[in-house]
Amino acid sequence: MAEIGATLREARMRARIDINEVELRTKIRAKYLRAMENEEWDLLPGDVYVKSFLRTYADFLGLDSRQLLDDYRRRYEHPSDHDQRPLTPLSRDRDRRGARQGAGRPSVPPWAMVLVAVVAIFAVLEVIGLGGGSQTTSTTVISSSSLSATGGQRHRRRSHRTSSPAGTTGAAHRAASVRLQLVPTGAVYVCLLDGSGRRLIPGVIYGSGQAIPIERAQKLLLTLGNASVTMKVDGAPIAVPSTGRPVGFQITPGSTVQLPASKQPQCP
Repeated sequence: MAEIGATLREARMRARIDINEVELRTKIRAKYLRAMENEEWDLLPGDVYVKSFLRTYADFLGLDSRQLLDDYRRRYEHPSDHDQRPLTPLSRDRDRRGARQGAGRPSVPPWAMVLVAVVAIFAVLEVIGLGGGSQTTSTTVISSSSLSATGGQRHRRRSHRTSSPAGTTGAAHRAASVRLQLVPTGAVYVCLLDGSGRRLIPGVIYGSGQAIPIERAQKLLLTLGNASVTMKVDGAPIAVPSTGRPVGFQITPGSTVQLPASKQPQCP
């Protein structure tokens, strides 16, 4: 298997292209081009920049950039031993506890209690012989009125619970998505995917003062090449740690979780 650097150098020499001309046309500094040809990967700003520069240089020379990137991954990348810990929602535990506590306690609707009381009154009147026509009729009317009133109150309470203001649906829709704003303070690589894997920002290097599009989705997966950026989620600032390596985040409404290297999204 040919060395990556030797492949790049031989292709450039065959094309009789000077390293300075490559720098001018690819916008990659000459010292980084020489570092790739010598496979001195530590001289490049970071792993994300290595892949971006390697793809650009290979495409410029007419080489198979995908094959070179695969070779680089096999030789120099190692899987991370850190996995994201699963989070168990507290509401799920509360629901299970509520279900266990409620088991064995049958729910009796109010109208059933009223009906039992009416039957009991009729039984008492029959036993003591006071169940006359006028009294029975009066009792029946009163009982029916009570049942109607109870049913009406129950219907009004149900209507009150199910009705909602006109803007509730729109507010719920807004709460189901999250808004991400990035402002570069230096050269920074940005890879952004939504929850379905669609690339919103497909691995672009932004410089200080350049505008990064504001994106909104129900779930966002973000990789930053370094900490040269200010980050806001739904208007709230989020600190980006300066680790010297790419930083990844999973962003959902009300939650921003830093991802380990093995879970960070890629924009090959």
